Amino acid sequence: MAASSPAGYLLVLALVVPVIGLLGMSVTALIGLRRVEFVAFPVLVAGLAVAGAIATTVAETGEALTYVVGGWAPPLGLALRADGVSAVMLAMAALVVALVALNARALFCADDATPDGRRAFAFWSLLMGLWSALNLVLVGEDLFNLFVALELLTFAAVPLVCLDGRAATLEAALRYLVFALIGSALYLLGTALLYGRYGTLDIGTLRELTQPDLATHAAVALMIGGLMAKAALFPLHIWLPPAHAGAPAPASAVLSALVVKAPFFLIVRLWFDVLPGPPSLPAAQVLAGLGAAAILICSVVALRQERLKLMIAYSTVAQIGYLFLMFRLTAEPGVPAWQTIGWTGGMLQLVSHAFAKAAMFLAAGMIAEALGHDRIAELAGAGRAAPVSVFAFGLAGLSLMGLPPSGGFVAKLLLLNAATLAGAWWIAAVISVGGLLAAAYVTRVLKRAMATPPAPLATRPVALSRELTALTLALVAVALGLVPLQPFELLAIGRP
Repeated sequence: MAASSPAGYLLVLALVVPVIGLLGMSVTALIGLRRVEFVAFPVLVAGLAVAGAIATTVAETGEALTYVVGGWAPPLGLALRADGVSAVMLAMAALVVALVALNARALFCADDATPDGRRAFAFWSLLMGLWSALNLVLVGEDLFNLFVALELLTFAAVPLVCLDGRAATLEAALRYLVFALIGSALYLLGTALLYGRYGTLDIGTLRELTQPDLATHAAVALMIGGLMAKAALFPLHIWLPPAHAGAPAPASAVLSALVVKAPFFLIVRLWFDVLPGPPSLPAAQVLAGLGAAAILICSVVALRQERLKLMIAYSTVAQIGYLFLMFRLTAEPGVPAWQTIGWTGGMLQLVSHAFAKAAMFLAAGMIAEALGHDRIAELAGAGRAAPVSVFAFGLAGLSLMGLPPSGGFVAKLLLLNAATLAGAWWIAAVISVGGLLAAAYVTRVLKRAMATPPAPLATRPVALSRELTALTLALVAVALGLVPLQPFELLAIGRP
């Protein structure tokens, strides 16, 4: 029977701490404490500490953390596991959730006896549930339990889209739910095929058992297809822009920064840990081709948007496309994927995009609060009304454009180098054109925001403390540019 790591209990804490916060909110509401955010913030501090401890332990030991649930090792029991990539994503998720929560406190702080208070209770409860489900996706090893985690993540994310109860956001949430359920059905069907073929769903065990036969490839193809719908990869993206643009800014930040990364993370696990033998180059070309289409088409669509939040939402779909280029750029014969610069570039793009996009949505929300709208053509004066938010938006835009010294610059440079080394010139061209298109839609917003308004504006003040949360996220996205231009050892820890 496999043994848990000495610090394996940290993985359990990563799942349990947000749940404790959720239960605490319910109890305090029942006994009359109406301000549930007071329960949320100690939980956020504890969750940050746990995620930091996991990342530190994995980095210091150079080994993945493992926890065997109940002492029953797979395939009879369940295991939790955090390798280098999982540790980085756990820390990323904790930091994004904490900063978004700080920003959201002023919006969701009403007494529970009022309609706004019930909305606040829903937001904080859903945020805790979403965080726990996301952590389970990142450390789970059983494919069926990962299905459960994805469903929990979906059912926490969908209500965040329609917190305001407007007809448009309800419609967007229902569209999101339909796509998510279709993706779940495909994923579950593939899981059933794998279980029927091998009698286990533990990823570590499947790594040793899977054979290159039709049943295995069909099962993984179904699962990846379902996860592509959940990740909003072009052309399965039509649910994302209205859902993310219509949600409150803090909810949009969490949805675009974190929720769409969970299905991509599982695609990576299936591709590199479940599929037998070296990945298929034609299949990798298909995923990269869809990613390239997302970059080009959705960047052009983002450039034509009239609303700021809708532009950022289409930008999310475009930036997700860069992640799928990684499957082609890690397919070097005889070289493990995690020892390539394509692997480091893809993972760094994932992390830097999360911080940049969270910063952008928070900044856009505060600009809209200051001006009373988010129409791009009428943003003149935003630079004076919310200067820190506009500055944060511009800093985050550096990462989307791929300009130094941002993390997006390093990520896209690594992907560009990997494409050149692999002879994939079309990918190199897409990365270059995508950066130019991102520069076009970011500078379009900044140009309007810095313009002098034709008449004095009636603006509402935005708290500096809230603007600083967006600025902090943007600064983290820029600071990631200090990652060395080579395969990053932390991201290879725990790989077979």
